Amino acid sequence: MADDILPFSSAFPAATEAEWLSAVEKALKGKGVDTLTRKTADGIGIKALYRESDFAAATDPLGVPGEAPYLRGPTAAPDKWRPWDIRQLFTHPSAEETNAEILRDLERGVSSVEIALDCTGQQGVQITTLEDFETALSGVRADYAGVALSHLNASGVTASALLALWAEKQENAADLAIDFNMDPLGALARSGKLSGGLDAAFERLTSVIGPLGQKFPKAGLVRIDATSVHEAGGSEAQELGALIASAIDTLRRLDGKADIAALTSRMSFAVALDANYGIGIAKLRAARRLWARCLDALGLAPAPMRLQGVTSARMLTKYDPWTNMLRVTSAVFAGAAGGADIVTSRAFNEALGRPEELGRRIARNTQIIAMEESQLGRVADPTGGAWFTETLADDLAEAAWAEFQKIESEGGYGASLVSGAFQARVKAVRDARAKDIARRKIPLTGVSEYPLLDEIAAPVADVDMPRARDGVSDTGLKALVKGPLASGTDATAEALAPIRLAAAFEALRDAAAGAPKRPEVFIATLGALAEFTPRADFARNMLAAGGIAPKEAVVPPRDAAELAAAFKASGCRLAVICGTDKAYETGAAEAADALKKAGAQSVWLAGKAEAPGIDLNIFAGCDVLHALQVAHAELGVSK
Repeated sequence: MADDILPFSSAFPAATEAEWLSAVEKALKGKGVDTLTRKTADGIGIKALYRESDFAAATDPLGVPGEAPYLRGPTAAPDKWRPWDIRQLFTHPSAEETNAEILRDLERGVSSVEIALDCTGQQGVQITTLEDFETALSGVRADYAGVALSHLNASGVTASALLALWAEKQENAADLAIDFNMDPLGALARSGKLSGGLDAAFERLTSVIGPLGQKFPKAGLVRIDATSVHEAGGSEAQELGALIASAIDTLRRLDGKADIAALTSRMSFAVALDANYGIGIAKLRAARRLWARCLDALGLAPAPMRLQGVTSARMLTKYDPWTNMLRVTSAVFAGAAGGADIVTSRAFNEALGRPEELGRRIARNTQIIAMEESQLGRVADPTGGAWFTETLADDLAEAAWAEFQKIESEGGYGASLVSGAFQARVKAVRDARAKDIARRKIPLTGVSEYPLLDEIAAPVADVDMPRARDGVSDTGLKALVKGPLASGTDATAEALAPIRLAAAFEALRDAAAGAPKRPEVFIATLGALAEFTPRADFARNMLAAGGIAPKEAVVPPRDAAELAAAFKASGCRLAVICGTDKAYETGAAEAADALKKAGAQSVWLAGKAEAPGIDLNIFAGCDVLHALQVAHAELGVSK
């Protein structure tokens, strides 16, 4: 049929795999196709080409969308109007301002809201009383637009009970779409502390999930949130392994105290999505496979896994923040194509401060465009059967299962966190990635690559930080639970503290921006323009990543004497020689000597060539971060 539609294709003879491999080897100058394989942080190989032999898609091994065990999503026919839930996150400390933001965003296309709760107001909305909830949610119809909670530093039991008081006052309380999102183990991972200890936290959870489940039959009760693993620098397999380990540990601690079979249908799962949409799609698919396997092992009936994709915070950059729009768009695409039930897209300017109207507008409109203009939700499981996606999902699921088994051998997720064993593995991955970022093996566009020294800043909200409050009122708990509440010694662990991949480079940019005068380095060119330009561009780009401006002669110097004169006139203290390897053979030593006699404190060379007088070589694959730190020290920028 394809030949009937595209007859042009029939003009070419069928090519065999051997012929293709031969052509690849020729293009790679004798190297095999395996040299194109790249490794993820988990050591999973991503090949250049996938075929039916990698994943037997023709036999339909995963079934069809909407059928048990729901490996391809919960439905065969996505909702025409809302194929996924566009959920917006709100973090402004003021309940009044949060209410204005919520109503504005609901009017403009958001389908549910998520309130990040923080008693201090530093990272989220300062809601500690029923009156605060009434203020923040005034005018919100939770039977039409869902309301979800994000508990930054607590298990969420007390705040959920307080939200229940608000919900009971609404019309059609039984029809409200609420996600209480209680998650004791997630709170321990995020904050490093769980008040009252693990046993008491789960006793409290047990005491409220029954009443909340009865009062609000459409509400989600527990969210297993592993995004903190991603944000702390963990790998995909570590995040998925923690996701499943946290779910199993939660069910284990509730077993015999709550209806586990009923609870699994009231659970949701949150994972992070970054700009690598291929991996993001595979991660969502792997999560479904892992959970289906767990339900089967537990002897529970197959049920769809309710997945929330949250765009990554660690990928966002302070500098050139406009590029974050592309990163978030890629992550949203992964959520939509990967079948996430809920997608939360972060504001592009979040790394700079509290997002204002522009940041929230772009966040919600990115999803609206993906849904309504790009029609990404029209097809159920659009990536189903794709050789690359399915193979990577299988590989991720296997690696995540191995991590899950390791966590289980350490006593479960809670015990692993308390011992620090899991955090140590996350740290190892984080440190290895940091080395690759420093060498620009992992490029950060706009920061470590192609930085703009004179960029246009993005706006952020002007926020007055409130005074911290002691905690959330227990009024809701007292109304919901009769009798004393369990308590004990606080459980503590090393927090999975969030990072940003660009932080080390941004610290250099911040230091350079705070200097009395922008630091400058002289670009000492050898030879003709066409000869030195590639390495001069490399040097300019690298220096700008540290906030250092390049300075060079108006006319390319013709010899060492002119080079020295141009350097002296520049007023710089450091020079980088740029030219070809051939030019270095005859002129690098002379140039370095002339530059130092002209007052250069240090002379670098762009390339790996060695010559007398060269203090440091910079080249593709070198430790760029270290080189920039050295430059800052020599230029007097570093303290």
